Amino acid sequence: MKPEQRGAFSSSFGTMMAVVGSAVGLGNIWRFPYLAGMNGGAAFLLLYVFLVLLVGLPLILSEFIIGRATHRGAVGSFKQLAPKSKWYLVGYMGVVAGFCILGFYSVIAGWSVRFLYDAVINANVGQSYDEIAASFNAFKNTGWQPALLAAGFLAFTAFVVLKGVEKGVERWNKILMPLLILILLVLCVNSFTLDGFRDGMSFLFKPDFSKITANTVLDALGQVFFTLSLGMGVMITYSSYVVKPENMLRSKGIVTLIDTSIAIISGIAIFPAVFTFGISPTQGPDLIFLTLPNVFGQMAGGQYVGILFFSLITIAALTSMVSIFEMMTNYMMEELKMSRRRAVVWLFVTLSLIAALCALSQVEGSRLMIGRYNIFDFLDMLSSNYLMTLGGLMVVIFTGWRISEKRLRRVFTTNGMYNNRIFPVFRFVIRFVSPIAVAIIFLSKIGFIKG
Repeated sequence: MKPEQRGAFSSSFGTMMAVVGSAVGLGNIWRFPYLAGMNGGAAFLLLYVFLVLLVGLPLILSEFIIGRATHRGAVGSFKQLAPKSKWYLVGYMGVVAGFCILGFYSVIAGWSVRFLYDAVINANVGQSYDEIAASFNAFKNTGWQPALLAAGFLAFTAFVVLKGVEKGVERWNKILMPLLILILLVLCVNSFTLDGFRDGMSFLFKPDFSKITANTVLDALGQVFFTLSLGMGVMITYSSYVVKPENMLRSKGIVTLIDTSIAIISGIAIFPAVFTFGISPTQGPDLIFLTLPNVFGQMAGGQYVGILFFSLITIAALTSMVSIFEMMTNYMMEELKMSRRRAVVWLFVTLSLIAALCALSQVEGSRLMIGRYNIFDFLDMLSSNYLMTLGGLMVVIFTGWRISEKRLRRVFTTNGMYNNRIFPVFRFVIRFVSPIAVAIIFLSKIGFIKG
């Protein structure tokens, strides 16, 4: 496929916003702050930053090197770099992971739209936690409502991707990511006025090194891996759209810095509100969809805070979904020789059906099961525990051991323009450190290693 047909990013800022948009998702907003608070506060933050530099940054660089070296997508890049081998199967793992993730993630994105609507009409004022939970369960038990909202979210995602790389993916991320950051900063400023600000900050930042255990390290490693959208081929695809020379280490370092900063600021924005009303900082989707609506319903000006917060959640979900949808569209254009329009329509229809099955499998009494999991949980488990982690492991092994040192140096240093002295350190890390770290994540996810 010719470059003008596949598309390309037009600016460094657009590239950065697209990559950050892919990395920033719901996990930044609910999981990272909770993990920090429960695992030693500032002590966990120091551990996390160390692991981002040691593991996260080399991994995202590895995926970018593969894409930059070939200017092809998740499957085609492996075919070009390792012809007549089975390495291309790593790319297919990413494509399958994309189907799984968009199937259930679009349902969660639909939930965010539902709660945004509730915030607009001020539906949660005066409602208890149990009443909000009952309303949410009734909504999920309809089956068709979550399925319809998921399809609507997928339709908008498809609309963005249909416009192409520059006019769709890049343009929308240049709008949405600054808007997301602005909303987050407004929420953060609002948290300064709350009575629970000190308790929230103590929960998030008070250092307690006694809480750093083996399980804490596993949690931090897992968060580093999943927050950067690794192991799906998204970063390989996005990097293939970068045609202008760049300092790869600098640009990807900024991406990891922004991603980590958004996660920390999310905690500053959320936990003072939670502690103000004496509510437990629950981990998981319950924090977003049950605890916080209850908090906003009790808060002065809570309707406006709720609108901002669920706008934030919706934007984070959209930018993440766009990146995965684009990766899969690129695969179908390059490997199946489809036009962008045909690929987008085909993906929209297929993913809407998968999302409907996920939504219906959550209806009470549903028999849409695969083994002991409903379809929603099965796709979540398959993608996060197996496909993404194993795919990430294969990517870093491929980059460190299969790509020649000469080619690796050429791409990493942009033909000798940048970071020549750092290259030996990078190569050592991706050959010996990163594979061990990702292998630990994989083994912990499948239950072989326990903290």
